[in-house]
Amino acid sequence: MQLRALMYFDELVRTNSMRAAAENLNVAATAVSRQIENLEHYFGTPLVERSNRGIKLTAAGELLAARAGRTLRELEHVHQLIDDLQGLQRGRVVIYANGATVANLIAPVLAEFSLRYPKLRFEVAITSAREAVEALAAAEADLVVTLFAPKISGVKVRLRSEITYDVVMAADHPSASAKELTLRDLVQMPLALPDKSFGARQAFEEIFSREGLELDPVFVTGSLEMLKELVLRKAAVTLLPALTVRREIEAGQLVAVPIAAGKAVRTPIDLCVAPDRQLSFAAGKLVDFIERFMRGADMRKSEPVKATVQMHSV
Repeated sequence: MQLRALMYFDELVRTNSMRAAAENLNVAATAVSRQIENLEHYFGTPLVERSNRGIKLTAAGELLAARAGRTLRELEHVHQLIDDLQGLQRGRVVIYANGATVANLIAPVLAEFSLRYPKLRFEVAITSAREAVEALAAAEADLVVTLFAPKISGVKVRLRSEITYDVVMAADHPSASAKELTLRDLVQMPLALPDKSFGARQAFEEIFSREGLELDPVFVTGSLEMLKELVLRKAAVTLLPALTVRREIEAGQLVAVPIAAGKAVRTPIDLCVAPDRQLSFAAGKLVDFIERFMRGADMRKSEPVKATVQMHSV
């Protein structure tokens, strides 16, 4: 079986069209069809059913599709490791991240890291926490930086820190000069909060409930940018890690006021890798770089906790 045939099959599965697969591979559609026939001959069974509406995988095709992508990704990973042995500082790193970790953690880290290693290439996918760790377990990602990472087998936490949520408001808000605010203060203010699918919102609900207080936000949204915009326009205050609005704080547009009496919400931020895969030169250097950044970053009065190396299991 040739590697090319497997690559063509993987592209066909991804596009669900002979024509689209051929265009993406920059070959004729007949070339794709011929490679699929080669695979079918190798396995001794049909892999796809062709029709005017596209292609449909047979049971055997489904079985191969479930493994072909991972096999090709592993081969690409081996290719990078071989490059490393030859001293070639090139390669590609796939990073999955979720939520508020992105703008003020991943972006500045990648910007600085890329200046040091300009031959490297980066692909950043913004997903949910579960999708991120599942991508790592499936060898689709080299590393993951996420809030509220679920426990999934095949994932190792390289470093866990904590982020504290403060009250974020416009710089000229009447309470902007306060040293701290209570939860009772907050329920008297118009709030903009993430929806209940977010782990942070669930944590907010729990801590307010323990104090006998009910959250009744004026605005509910799944967009960090929308939360910031509502606060900038003085329509509401919100709860966010100061890390996520550092640029606006430094520009004098927003302030972050701590929550009093140790009632602040703290959420874990995890840097994760796969325990059974050797990191390439590029990925290994980037993981070390992110770890140093997380250990040294000002997480708004939240010092990184002791690093953990733990296996997540179902």
